[in-house]
Amino acid sequence: MHLFPVIEVGGFHLDLSTILALLVSCTVVFVLARVAVSNLSVHNPSRMQNFLEWVVDFVHNLVASAMPLEKAKKFIALGMTLIMFIFVSNVLGLPFGIVTEHHHETKIFGYTYVTDEMVAEHDGHAHVAWWKSPTADIMVTLGLAVVVFFLIHYLGFTQNRKHYIKHYFQPFWFFFPLNLLEQVARPITLAVRLYANIFAGELLIATILMLGFVGFPLLAVWQGFSIFVGAIQAFLFTILTMVYISQAIVHEDHDDDH
Repeated sequence: MHLFPVIEVGGFHLDLSTILALLVSCTVVFVLARVAVSNLSVHNPSRMQNFLEWVVDFVHNLVASAMPLEKAKKFIALGMTLIMFIFVSNVLGLPFGIVTEHHHETKIFGYTYVTDEMVAEHDGHAHVAWWKSPTADIMVTLGLAVVVFFLIHYLGFTQNRKHYIKHYFQPFWFFFPLNLLEQVARPITLAVRLYANIFAGELLIATILMLGFVGFPLLAVWQGFSIFVGAIQAFLFTILTMVYISQAIVHEDHDDDH
C-alpha cells in the first residue's frame, strides 16, 4: 500500500496530500462559481448559466423540502457551497494519482515525511501518494461535520432559543441525556458516513490498479460508479444538514399555545 506524506509541525501531524487536495478543491469550486456568474444574460443565457440555474433550483428545492420556504431562502448559499465542495472533493481522487518512490529518508520544507525505517519496512522502496480525495481523510469530514454542528446549535440558540432549549427535555425531562447524546452523535455519523464511502472507493481503486492491464475495464466501471456515489454522499450530507438546521430553528405554531 502507498504511504502518505505526513509531517509533524508543532505536535500536529499534517498530511500534505490532504492539504494539497483541499486547496485544489477550494480553487475548483471558486473558479466554477466565478465562471458561472461571469456572463449572465436574460435573453441569451449560456450553457453554464443554464446549468447554474438548474443547480440553484435543485438546491432551493432541497432546502425547501427540509424547512418552510420563508426560512429556506437564507440557506440556499450554504446548501450550494456544501454540495459543490463535497462533490468536487469526493471525485477529486478519481482522474489520476501522483506517486513518488523513495529509497532513503526524504524531507520537504525541512520536515521529514519518509524515514529510513519506513523505507526498510517497504523493502527499500517506499511509495508515497500525493493525490487523493480530501474526503477520504476522516479529519476533513470530521472538520466539516463540526462546523455544521456549531452552526446548527448557534442558529437554534439565537433564532429559536425557547423551543430549542425546550426540545432537550421532550417528551419528558429525564430524556435530557438521550437527547444530548443524539446531538453529539450527529456530527460523528455525518463524518463517518462520508469518509467511509469515499475511502472505501479509493481503496478499491488502489486494489484494482494492482491488477495491471487486467483491471482497466473494471477500473473504468468503478470510477463511473464512484462519481454516482460521490454525488449521493454530497446530497446526503447537505440534506441532513438542512434537516438538522430546520429542527433547530423551526417549531410548530401550536407549541406557543401551551
